[in-house]
Amino acid sequence: MPYLGAVADDFTGATDLATMLVARGFRTVVAVGPHGLEDMPEEEADAVVVALKSRTAPVADAVRDSLAALEALRAAGCERFYFKYCSTFDSTAEGNIGPVADALLDALGETRTVVVPSFPAAGRTVYRTRLFVHDDLLDESPMRDHPLTPMRDSHLGRLLAPQTRRRVHSIGHDTVRAGAAEIRTALGAPAAENALTVVDATTDADLRAIAEATAGLRLVTGAAGLALGLTGPHPGSARALPHPADRRFGVVLSGSASAATRAQVAHARLTLPHRRLDTAALRHDFHATVAGLIGFATANWRENPDRPPLIYSVGPGDDLGQEPELVERALAHCAAALVAAGAHHLLVAGGETSGAVVTALGARTLRIGAEISSGVTWSRTRARVNERSLPINLALKSGNFGETDIFTTAWDRLS
Repeated sequence: MPYLGAVADDFTGATDLATMLVARGFRTVVAVGPHGLEDMPEEEADAVVVALKSRTAPVADAVRDSLAALEALRAAGCERFYFKYCSTFDSTAEGNIGPVADALLDALGETRTVVVPSFPAAGRTVYRTRLFVHDDLLDESPMRDHPLTPMRDSHLGRLLAPQTRRRVHSIGHDTVRAGAAEIRTALGAPAAENALTVVDATTDADLRAIAEATAGLRLVTGAAGLALGLTGPHPGSARALPHPADRRFGVVLSGSASAATRAQVAHARLTLPHRRLDTAALRHDFHATVAGLIGFATANWRENPDRPPLIYSVGPGDDLGQEPELVERALAHCAAALVAAGAHHLLVAGGETSGAVVTALGARTLRIGAEISSGVTWSRTRARVNERSLPINLALKSGNFGETDIFTTAWDRLS
């Protein structure tokens, strides 16, 4: 029976957290939506992460889906809970971080929690309540012009205040550096009652201290970095193996427009067969255009099954584009058709794209396997296409994550 239950606001965030939990000794399953728990594998899980597509959903929908996930996790036996959002605090002016945190606290009968988006391994840190992306303030980083959730302020207190019914409190870096006991005292102060408390963290040691200090909270919120301070019951032996399959018949599907992914696309185009989505052609004849992409991929497999083709939406120097839903739909159709045609391994870039692909594949649970890079992992699942259930290995990559060569080196971890 699982002990820890998490609600993740997108699919790449779910696998990001699950990767961290596995590394900390939790046998971890990612459930695709609350109903995914109905297909939980027979083997025991210590942690379950419910992957939602709620980051950019209307507030009411995000709250509804998050509460449904919480109810399913409680029914599965979970006792502690984790609301996972992106380390760049992606949100709109209305939410959905504040409204979902409020709703989860209310449902659990709790009055306080922490807000910890720091993930130093990925370059995300919080100091004096301001979020940094590497050396840049959030609003001076590429996230400033994100096509879905442009982040125009780095001060987490100012970002949260319009989103929550609770007080926004903060704990500074001096208190964090003083250790878990001091953090725990600050969280017990009257100012933290009925509040969302933003906690500074600039190092992994800070995150471990925060995790120790919050061990008594039924709900914590943050990026995957906060899980660094947790300890599961199976250290060193919690990771699932990929499905047995050779390294052939892989494909990269990239729907992200982030600066990191654009650099990854540029690197991959030097060695991988590639094709960019033509949104004008998709508008004109969606099915014929998708069929052409599928034909491109399968033709490349016939010539060299060891070289995964790349299908991408935005490359270096390209316009960001204004039709993300069209891109997601096209890549989701490609994913289902390519798995039906024999794809063994899919690497998908972009949170929204990952959600669309997983939905199209009919996957219900993901067992976390080999880590590709920080926050990115291969997972084991079954796709349900054309009335068949097919085992595949699936990697879901946040747009901002991964080394520049990830599209060409990820396959090495399958051997």
